[in-house]
Amino acid sequence: MRITLERSNLLKSLNHVHRVVERRNTIPILSNVLLRASGASLELKATDLDLEITEAVAAMVEQPGATTVPAHLLYEIVRKLPDGSEVLLATNPDGGSMTVQSGRSKFTLQCLPEADFPDLTAGSFTHTFKLKATDLKMLIDRTQFAISTEETRYYLNGIFFHTIEAGGDLKLRAVATDGHRLARADVQAPSGSEGMPGIIIPRKTVGELQKLVDDPEVVVTVEVSDAKIRLTIGSIIMTSKLIDGTFPDYQRVIPTSNDKEMRVDCQSFTRAVDRVSTISSERGRAVKLSLSDGQLTLTVNNPDSGSATEEVAVGYENDPLEIGFNAKYLLDITAQLSGEDAIFMLADAGSPTLVRDTAGDDALYVLMPMRV
Repeated sequence: MRITLERSNLLKSLNHVHRVVERRNTIPILSNVLLRASGASLELKATDLDLEITEAVAAMVEQPGATTVPAHLLYEIVRKLPDGSEVLLATNPDGGSMTVQSGRSKFTLQCLPEADFPDLTAGSFTHTFKLKATDLKMLIDRTQFAISTEETRYYLNGIFFHTIEAGGDLKLRAVATDGHRLARADVQAPSGSEGMPGIIIPRKTVGELQKLVDDPEVVVTVEVSDAKIRLTIGSIIMTSKLIDGTFPDYQRVIPTSNDKEMRVDCQSFTRAVDRVSTISSERGRAVKLSLSDGQLTLTVNNPDSGSATEEVAVGYENDPLEIGFNAKYLLDITAQLSGEDAIFMLADAGSPTLVRDTAGDDALYVLMPMRV
């Protein structure tokens, strides 16, 4: 193999694929990126056996061929080369090493044979549909923070995507929960998604996907089966295994009879919660919300360091109420809201609270209270 290509193009593609590669691997080939040159392009592929990313980049191919080299090492080399330079990649005749050359810099990397590189065979997909990158990004951004990190409840370690009838329309819905809070977001269901299986996309795949859907103009092709998902984003193809588990019936925890409405300026509320929670201990980040006519008092008590209170003007015309929440969870939710005001629908101190946005996007949040 012998090819020349622009450093910036190679770096961009390596940046997309090398992140999949785990830093520590018991299987040496999984530390490598597969480089395959043919026609007028170089294809790069990396995998961790659960997730695979492939991208093609334009190149001048003098001699087609394929090999695998350490992914993080190649990325670091290319990253440190000067802007605007050209990079020559050439495998030595015995195939045991590859030369990376640019200007006066020359590196030799150890290769492993292409034949050993695992292929995440996708099998057949039952449903295919197209989704605007902006819609996909919104679904992920609004729900990702609520993904559970608890390994024992592995079926919560991702975002649950499914189609559902809502208000007479078919919606594509994303839901994530860790048992303390729940996030739900909807977009119009694209044609072809009808009857798709409910799928749980793993946390790592969600994180990579979030970085790849950065161009609002792109339309993403989504293919799903019971076990895998494949997304085509421009020249990038991402294939991932799905979490094999049943997502709990989240509808049951969304309160329907919360009748006490509090409307508050989102920015003022966020800053106030952030300020008073400075005093809270790392272990118990509880903030108490005391509501009375038109006023909210935020209180944090920490026996080790002191206390803090702050008042915020709110729209509230119900009986006085005191309720406690985890300050970090409150801030995670308000960070997702794009409207000026946040709407809290409350019931009592021991019941889950519903939070909505005034911006009119189809997202809602449920937050479990804490004892304070």
